[in-house]
Amino acid sequence: MLGQGGHVALAVMSLVLLLCREAAPIEVPQDPKILQDLKQPPTIVKQSVKDYIVDPRDNIIIECEAKGNPVPTFSWRRNGKFFNIGKDPRVTMRKRSGTLEIGFRSGGRPEDYEGEYQCFATNDLGVALSNKILLRVSKAPLWPKEVLEPVVVTEGTPLVLACNPPPGLPPPFTFWMNSAMTPIPQDKRVSMGLNGDLYFSNVLTKDAHTDYSCNARFLFTHTIQQKNPFTLKVLTKEPYNDTSYNATDPYGGRKVAESTPTFLSPSGTESSKMVLRDEQLLLECIAAGLPTPTIKWFKKGGDLPGRKVKFDNYNKTLKIINVSEEDAGEYVCMANNHLGSIRHSIFVQVKAAPYWLDKPFNLVLAPEENGPLVCRANGNPKPNIQWLVNGLPIESTPHSPSRQVLGDTIMFRLVQMGSSAVYQCNASNQHGYLMANAFVSVLDMPPRMLGPKNQLIKVIENNRTFLDCPFFGSPLPDLRWFKNGQGSGLDGGQYRVYINGTLEIKRARAEDEGTYTCVANSMLGTAENQVRLEVKEPTRIVRAPERRSAVRGSTAHFDCKVKSDPSLPITVAWTKDDKPLYLGWRLRKDEESLTIPNVNEGDEGTYTCTVKSEIDQDSASARLTVLEEASLNPSVSSALPPDRSDPPMDLDLSDPAARSVRLTWIPGNDHRSPVTEFLVQFEEDRWEPGRWQDLSTYPGDLNSVILQLAPFVNYQFRVTAINAVGQSQPSRPSPRYKTSGAAPDAIPRGLRGWGSKKDNMEITWEPLLDLERNGPNLHYSVWWRRKDLGEGWSNMSTFGSKHVVHNTETYVPYEIKVQARNEFGQGPESNVVVGYSGEDKPTDAPTDLRVSKVDSTKANLHWKPVDLSSVQGEFKEYRLYYWRESSLVPGLMVSKEKKTKGFYSIVAEPSGILSDLVSYSKYKMFLVVTNNLFEGPPSNTVEVTTKEGVPDAPKFFSINRRTFDTVHLEWDKPLEPNGILIGYQLKYQTVNGSRVGRAQLETLPPNVTEFTLRLPDRSTRYKFYLSAFTQVGAGVVYAEESPHFANEALAYIDQVDIATQGWFIGLMCAIALIILILLIVCFIKRSRGGKYPGGGCVTGFAKYLVRDKKDLPLDPVDQKDQDGSFDYHSDEDNKPLQGSQTSLDGNVKESDDSLVDYGEGGDGQFNEDGSFIGQYTVKKDKDETEGNESSEATSPVNAIYSLA
Repeated sequence: MLGQGGHVALAVMSLVLLLCREAAPIEVPQDPKILQDLKQPPTIVKQSVKDYIVDPRDNIIIECEAKGNPVPTFSWRRNGKFFNIGKDPRVTMRKRSGTLEIGFRSGGRPEDYEGEYQCFATNDLGVALSNKILLRVSKAPLWPKEVLEPVVVTEGTPLVLACNPPPGLPPPFTFWMNSAMTPIPQDKRVSMGLNGDLYFSNVLTKDAHTDYSCNARFLFTHTIQQKNPFTLKVLTKEPYNDTSYNATDPYGGRKVAESTPTFLSPSGTESSKMVLRDEQLLLECIAAGLPTPTIKWFKKGGDLPGRKVKFDNYNKTLKIINVSEEDAGEYVCMANNHLGSIRHSIFVQVKAAPYWLDKPFNLVLAPEENGPLVCRANGNPKPNIQWLVNGLPIESTPHSPSRQVLGDTIMFRLVQMGSSAVYQCNASNQHGYLMANAFVSVLDMPPRMLGPKNQLIKVIENNRTFLDCPFFGSPLPDLRWFKNGQGSGLDGGQYRVYINGTLEIKRARAEDEGTYTCVANSMLGTAENQVRLEVKEPTRIVRAPERRSAVRGSTAHFDCKVKSDPSLPITVAWTKDDKPLYLGWRLRKDEESLTIPNVNEGDEGTYTCTVKSEIDQDSASARLTVLEEASLNPSVSSALPPDRSDPPMDLDLSDPAARSVRLTWIPGNDHRSPVTEFLVQFEEDRWEPGRWQDLSTYPGDLNSVILQLAPFVNYQFRVTAINAVGQSQPSRPSPRYKTSGAAPDAIPRGLRGWGSKKDNMEITWEPLLDLERNGPNLHYSVWWRRKDLGEGWSNMSTFGSKHVVHNTETYVPYEIKVQARNEFGQGPESNVVVGYSGEDKPTDAPTDLRVSKVDSTKANLHWKPVDLSSVQGEFKEYRLYYWRESSLVPGLMVSKEKKTKGFYSIVAEPSGILSDLVSYSKYKMFLVVTNNLFEGPPSNTVEVTTKEGVPDAPKFFSINRRTFDTVHLEWDKPLEPNGILIGYQLKYQTVNGSRVGRAQLETLPPNVTEFTLRLPDRSTRYKFYLSAFTQVGAGVVYAEESPHFANEALAYIDQVDIATQGWFIGLMCAIALIILILLIVCFIKRSRGGKYPGGGCVTGFAKYLVRDKKDLPLDPVDQKDQDGSFDYHSDEDNKPLQGSQTSLDGNVKESDDSLVDYGEGGDGQFNEDGSFIGQYTVKKDKDETEGNESSEATSPVNAIYSLA
């Protein structure tokens, strides 16, 4: 059940929502046409701070400025009463402002003007108020004169030296120093408390001094006041031995009574502390005892807020910045040494001065409209909300029927003209107050167009364009767009109307041309404006200039042909090297080109043609290279191409300065290609002698330049000329020039701080380059300090580029900087860089690791994060370790190798997705948090079972030809079945090139891993697709095509009638043709008197036919036939066949066979028919005979054997 207060709250909420839905506040445009006629109540735009402390040596200025129409007038109240400025000659008010100036040239005391001031800005429509400004004068009182007796204490006992600084405004900053103005060393044993007192946990003999002085520094007056020094005497029971003092034995070998810890501050076992929200909480515990106690802090019922907590003053001070309500509670400090420990509880209360939840804003309404004015604030205690109207409590103002106050909200209904006023909302509690002005202005104004009338907009075709129609009216008018005075309003499609009245055309086309009218309509009238839209063709260069090389004295020509919208005037401008081109009397420009007659060296460069219309532009560039002019002999000139320049000569140094010198040289011959630039290089003999380095480049028309140099370098220079062909040889080196030394100019780069161990920080940087040293004895000064602790800098010097800071806390930020120095002075300091000390192992483990939404390959993970302070380093990621524990498929062995996956998440409820899991398996996993170096302890281990999935492809798939009409398929089950296999699917279809046949499907049980397919045609080829499947579906397909089997062709030949095959018929025809040719050749030889009769020729050929591939010889015995012919064979038959040898004139030799060689005598007798006359007249030597080919090498049969 809701109480009465609950019902009221619901009613207020409903009413606010209703009013907000009915009408939204009007936003008045900052347009001069509107503002000059718009009446507005005053608004405070500048004022002094609430707690205003001023320097008594300066004039007092209290600011108050406001705006409004009519211009506001100003008045002031002081301490709640009217402040008559005119009666005080020291007080003046600035013109057109409410700012007060109080001067003291004619006397007077600033303290007389202390008090509470409030400014009132008034015009005809209302009154605006400033905050109440509490003016106080800064005070720096002197330390009271006092005589301090020497402080005498016994060694080992605690001591407190009181400071008690004079109460200044604002309070002074205190610190302790000795008579040499050196800070008193502070450590775990000796330190200053928050109240300025100096605390000794136990006194040592070395603490005996006569000059312990507390100092107070006053911020406003920039003065330091010093208290009379304390003299401290330490009594010892045994004489002190200076030689035996060390850090582990501070008492020099003497026995000093040890003591258990006691608290010096605060006293007792409990105390309380109140702090305001968003301020800084400082808790302090300082303990006495011997040995010196160690301080530790805890928070009961929870952890210390790691991100906001800092420990100062050697852990004696706990600091929490930006305190919030959750920082309240009981804080415990514990002091302990080896004799015991004590605790002190500090109960912290967090209160809050008022702070805004919803600050009221100005409300502009039209007559008869509704609207709310909301002022919501929170605080502890909850603030009281008070409304004022024009500076008066709303309860004391006349009742208004259009206004209803509902706590922190004022409802306005059906407002009327004359209801304008300035409302003040004051939210206050015992810790402070907030005040805000918000005016309510009732405005009636007919619709007005704010933009130019009848505007013409030109846009390039296919571009997006916006047609603006700024308007205003009260009440806010409705606005609609029309084209050519027709239609029902443009919105949607390629049109979009914005709330400010702008019409967007997403892609302008030719048909979008026309007159667009925007009409603003309200109950008070109508206003309209027109915008004319023209869609134009783009401006483009259709023939751009091209790169040119011209001989000196010739004419160069660049094209620039343009296409543009005929209705848009265009201008074509030429630039050279990005500078306007002066045409003069020589250069000629027309609409489509640029002509450069009588080209010279000064014409070389990059020429750019830019064509512009009023709404777009285009440009194109090309380079002109000028070559040396032709010589008097054109043929010689054309035969000599451009070449590299000769090296520059006669280098000379002049105008010496500390960091510069002038270098002059004489250019060499450029060999018909002008020099475009000179490269100056240097060599120095200190750091890298003999190595030439680039210094700078200069234009080719210079031969005398000022070189900018580095200090403390012994230079020599050389120059290289560069033209279009390439670089020349370097010149001879110049004389050496040595610059004087100077302090470093460069800042060391790459400064960083990082921890290599948990209790150190390595500060590293890149050393300066050799040419940045500027002098001898280069070294570095490095500074470091804890960030946000306000402590002083520690520093040291080193010749290296690294320094290690030891004994640091784990992963805390440090500010670091570095500076280079040499014998001539110090360089600039680097910027302050934040580095971190070393990381340690995270202490906490993620908790409540759990899994949701598990499918066959993925699982969603959720866990509770660790406190980032427990990471003890930079948070890197949550790292998941997971491994496959087993497969749910019976008998399947799995690898249990651990895998990892990282998740970067710092949200309150982190989660992640683990993918690439194997289906139908059990997984185990746990989570750790990591920094850059370490992993934390593991979370709870969870088990995940993935669902069944589709199988992988079969392990192998082979196709074999068992017989001529069958194909045998074999395969093995998948390596990862991803579930329980229920079978295999085999799809196959015939293939013939790119044509495929109808697919056929076979389903096989899971225990079958082979299949035989009978071929309808022995030459048919198939493509097979094999996949395993589970209940989820079919898996990965293994595709194979039946191969060409090696025995396929032979088997086919055995099965087919050879006599019907075309290739066999062709072979037989070729053999018959060869035999016919052989017979013809033999008969021709016979008719010409050859030594072989036709029968012998055929018989020889027949014998050759029966020879095998190894060329086995025929019968070695020559037989003489009855007709007198010879059987054609000899010892040459055992030799490989050779081609016919040719004579020196290139003709083929006739056979040199002789009858003598065949046993027919050696006298060279002639035959009866004379056919051998002149052929066998000389008997050949055996060697010569063997060196010649027999006539069989020229026969067709031997040709056949050669091919075989």
